[in-house]
Amino acid sequence: MKVHGRCHCGELRFEGEVDPAQVSICHCRDCQTLTGTAYRVSVPVKAADFHILNGAPRIYVKTAENGNPRAQAFCATCGTPIYASDVAHPAVYNLRVGALAERAELKPVRQIWCRSALSWVQNLSGMEMREKS
Repeated sequence: MKVHGRCHCGELRFEGEVDPAQVSICHCRDCQTLTGTAYRVSVPVKAADFHILNGAPRIYVKTAENGNPRAQAFCATCGTPIYASDVAHPAVYNLRVGALAERAELKPVRQIWCRSALSWVQNLSGMEMREKS
């Protein structure tokens, strides 16, 4: 599936070819902190199928629990997370679904790092809902 993405301010634009059957939710504490919310939704794209069309992301390198460095790419102007990848020679970029125009079509199929999941995320039914705030 062809996807198109951009940061909030539009400085960064990118595209790629992804497999919708690979969309996942990550509940790890790093993803909670880096997104400022309960979890992160990502979809992998092979390096050969990923193209930045405009701008250049800023990179923050974090150390994963297994000790491996991971590049976290984001817009230096608005802060929108764009992807995570291997630092030296990325073969795959994990695109942040929220930055993709096709996000409504990319339903997660798995959850990882569930030991860190916040207790309330599995059941949002019954909560007050509004179309706008």
